[in-house]
Amino acid sequence: MTSPASGTACSSAISRALSFKLVAECSTSKARACLITLPKCSVESPVFMPVGTKGTMKGLTSKQLEDIGFQIILGNTYHLGTNPGPELMEKANGLHDFMNWKRSILTDSGGYQMVSLLDLAEITEEGVKFASPYSDDMLLLTPERSIEIQNSIGADIIMQLDDVVASTTEGPRVEEAMHRTIRWLDRCITAHKNMHCQNLFCIVQGGLDMDLRRKCVEEIVKRDTPGIAIGGLSGGEDKQVFWKVVDLCTSLLPKNKPRYLMGVGYAVDLVVCSALGVDMYDCVYPTRTARFGTALVPWGQLRLKQSQYSMDFDPIDKNCPCLTCKTYTRAYLNSIIKQETVACHLLSIHNLTYQKQLMESIRKNIIQNTFPQFVKDFMKEMFPDGNYPQWAVDALASVNIQL
Repeated sequence: MTSPASGTACSSAISRALSFKLVAECSTSKARACLITLPKCSVESPVFMPVGTKGTMKGLTSKQLEDIGFQIILGNTYHLGTNPGPELMEKANGLHDFMNWKRSILTDSGGYQMVSLLDLAEITEEGVKFASPYSDDMLLLTPERSIEIQNSIGADIIMQLDDVVASTTEGPRVEEAMHRTIRWLDRCITAHKNMHCQNLFCIVQGGLDMDLRRKCVEEIVKRDTPGIAIGGLSGGEDKQVFWKVVDLCTSLLPKNKPRYLMGVGYAVDLVVCSALGVDMYDCVYPTRTARFGTALVPWGQLRLKQSQYSMDFDPIDKNCPCLTCKTYTRAYLNSIIKQETVACHLLSIHNLTYQKQLMESIRKNIIQNTFPQFVKDFMKEMFPDGNYPQWAVDALASVNIQL
């Protein structure tokens, strides 16, 4: 049963909403393997979370995501909160039942849309006023409303509403957003009704300013939330600054809680940031790039629209265990990419399998204490000419992995 006051009901048998176990640490870098136990499913990290904006990956079913092996996926509060809306979520007993997903879910707060839909948004201390993407209505998303919607959705991990600015923003606006994020965190904590079965994560903001990041971490760790996210990155900032912000945050954050780097999903970023001590990631990249006919492989990308694949009867990757690689050739995919929606479906299956396999390899090598050699082998395969991105070289060197 549910009620408007409490949101989606959760089992009274759950005494703790999250438990965290540090399984292994790399003896060379800051990489770590963890076990995050949530009400619906235990999650092994480092972990990549596919983004199902409205409770679905485009072209994939919940069963297919389960078959690939994902333990946790991400939903978008902004979109779920406007359509189908929290009332329907409550009637459906939450997003898990609504989409028939028995494993874990994380919902973002809707804050990212402040950047991605900035022409539609007006930000004040009260919250974010924005134009509905489905009507002419103006809506107000406050910290309290964000938590209310997420309580109705019933995700295992929910995010505070933060004041998000583009990562390239400079000046007083960045400091204003950082302090407002802390104030909004306090309002989110007060509004949260399902602490026994939903975990509220806070978010580190501060742009590319190291002092602001330090101040933000110092304040939010006092709130003792079950997990902590690093926000405000992966928005076009210089990679040399990107990795330094990540490194600073992971060095300051407590070791006994999950560390979630929001919006990151490129393979090189996943490997490097895992070396820097990150546990959780999400990104639309694997499924979005599939819609453009691109397959992810250990040596980069295959742009299967190109004519060179029209007579290529190899699978995308002969070592990939996915349904697409077991069943179809590059030539077949090339022939349907521009004409059939099933091509997006097949490439999404492959790309998500690639991401899952990559994270499993990272975790396995951390546990076996072979992670530094894994990183070197990964980078060599991705960049066979040895022309590594300088930011990655520098980031890895900072944690004693020399390419």
